[in-house]
Amino acid sequence: MSVRKRKADDDASDESMLSPHGSPAMAPRAIARPSKKLRNNEITGRPLALPRLLETLDAQSLRSVLQQICERHPDIGSEVVTSAPRPSVTAALDVLGRYQEKVRDAFPFGGNAGSDYAYNRVKQALTELIDALAEYTPHYLPPNETQTATSLSFLDSATKVVRDLPEWDNQSHKHHKDNAYDEISRAWALVIGEASKRGGGFHLHSGGWDERLAKHNQESGGRMQAAVNALGSNLGWMGSNNSMGSGDPGSIRNQLLSGSYGTNQPVRVGLW
Repeated sequence: MSVRKRKADDDASDESMLSPHGSPAMAPRAIARPSKKLRNNEITGRPLALPRLLETLDAQSLRSVLQQICERHPDIGSEVVTSAPRPSVTAALDVLGRYQEKVRDAFPFGGNAGSDYAYNRVKQALTELIDALAEYTPHYLPPNETQTATSLSFLDSATKVVRDLPEWDNQSHKHHKDNAYDEISRAWALVIGEASKRGGGFHLHSGGWDERLAKHNQESGGRMQAAVNALGSNLGWMGSNNSMGSGDPGSIRNQLLSGSYGTNQPVRVGLW
């Protein structure tokens, strides 16, 4: 009897230890719950922040906004002009190319320069192109542009833009191209005069600019003659018919070409 009693007591003790109520490790504990945040469910419209607004603007819209701001605030416009990087020749020619495309698009299908209807269709686009050309050209002329090579590079391409302007049959419409040739020819003359002061104008000849100008004059029907005359008056000593002919090894022209000119008094040549 005593053995059975001890066994019953041991079994009861084991059950009490396995019971969740009897085990100290399983004592019930309060679980901490995060406090519920109060959220404002109200929503209202508001403008975009400036950085997000600028992300949505294309180049044309951005230029328009900036131009309006500069027109209302001239001091900001002056700061933009002084802070903006100088436009490269390539950038300016790209802009002129877009104006050229507008002129081509404005022509009626199958239209030609002999039609007044065609002229009326392209007049606005043509005027915009010529105005842009007239405003970009002085930027690449001395003294604003100090690099002769840059001036000549722009003028060479700008003259091709003038060449591609429509040749109107109507005499009253011809002034657009004639005036454009006159302006670009005087620009060439200015740069030639400036370049002739540097190294005797060697860069003009060595770069083949004399040949390019002659070609432009031929394509223009002689409307670049003012520039050709300026070249002749400034670089006439380089001509093959000059008394210091190219066949004379001691001539100034050949000394320049060989690099031996100015041994005692060095002359600065090349890109300036």
